[in-house]
Formats: sequence, structure tokens, C-alpha cells
Amino acid sequence: MTDTPRIVAVDGPAASGKGTISKLLAQHFQLKHLDTGLLYRAVGARMLETGGDLDDAEASAREAQSLDLTLLDAEHLAQHYIGEAASRVAAHPPVRAALLDAQRSFANTLPGAVLDGRDIGTVVCPHAQAKLYITASLEARAARRHAQAVLVKPTVTLDEIAADLAKRDARDSGRPDAPLAQAEDALLLDTTNLAIDAAFEAARAFVASQLHA
Repeated sequence: MTDTPRIVAVDGPAASGKGTISKLLAQHFQLKHLDTGLLYRAVGARMLETGGDLDDAEASAREAQSLDLTLLDAEHLAQHYIGEAASRVAAHPPVRAALLDAQRSFANTLPGAVLDGRDIGTVVCPHAQAKLYITASLEARAARRHAQAVLVKPTVTLDEIAADLAKRDARDSGRPDAPLAQAEDALLLDTTNLAIDAAFEAARAFVASQLHA
């Protein structure tokens, strides 16, 4: 057992497959896993529940500071409307600052971790041994997200989902603080035409080469 945490950073836009691939990587390499998007979703959800203004940076930051990472309800937070709220609160620098230390602490605790999000390889863990940037076309991502969303809200349309994703992409990529971006040393993996097994195998092989595992 090495005394250096093994850290895998996985970034990419919503519905690209990065969450599923990250979980599989964590299982394969026996590392912890953190969907950092859940942190921002939890803050967004709390703001919605309390009637707060999603554009209020200070109020959002207070929610972030009081967040308990052990009480994240992934199933509830996965709902599409919460994803939109998460994207808005994540644009606030005070929110990102409040959650940064928690993410780094998680990553640097042995045996290490796979973290997925939008700024893991560039900001949260720039020294991660392995970095991936997972993406897919907007059309493919919208179809994936729509298949999930209709189970909760049967009336939601593919066009609505695509428009929301495009808006989130623009907000996440255009924010001045920790924008969604591919790290220079990250492997680009386009999953548009890949089944999950093939996408995971490509990611696994790359990570193994970087971790020498």
C-alpha cells in the first residue's frame, strides 16, 4: 500500500457519462468516489427549499458552509430541476471557495479517490495522477437526460432538456471562476457513439497507465 493518495480527476459536461464511468473506476481501482456535482446540487436544493434567491452569492455560500457531506441524498439530488439550480449557485465564487477544502480533503485521504465534476483537473486537484475529460454531443446528452427525466416528469420534452443543457454548458464554461474546461494533460474521451462498457474500458486503460496499476 502506497502512502500517497491516488487521485483520478474526471471532468465534463452534464450527461456525458462521467458519473457512471467515475463510479466504475473507483470500484475497479478500489478508491473512494465523490460526485462533486452533488455538493452544488445540495446547495441549490437547500436554496430552493428555503425560498432563497439562487443568484444571492452570500446566502448560497452560507448553505455551502453548513453542508454535511455524509447526508447527501444522491437520488433526490439527481432530479433535473435541481441540476439547473446547482449550475446557478456553482457560478458564485464564495460557494466554490466554501466547498473547495472539503473536496481536497476527501481526495487526499488514503487510499485516494476518483472525483468527478467540472473543475477537478484544473482547480480542485490539478496534481491528480490521472485526468480525464469526458464529453458527448449535445444531442446524445439530451437524449440520455430526457430518458431519465421522463420517469419523474412524463411531460418534459427532449427540446426542453436540450435547451437546459445548452444553457448550463454556456454558464459552466463561461463563468469567470473555475470554468468547465479540459485540463491540458487530461485524456479527451468522447462517449457520443460509445456504449458504457467501451467508454469505461478506454478510461480504465488510461487510468491504469497513469497510476501504474
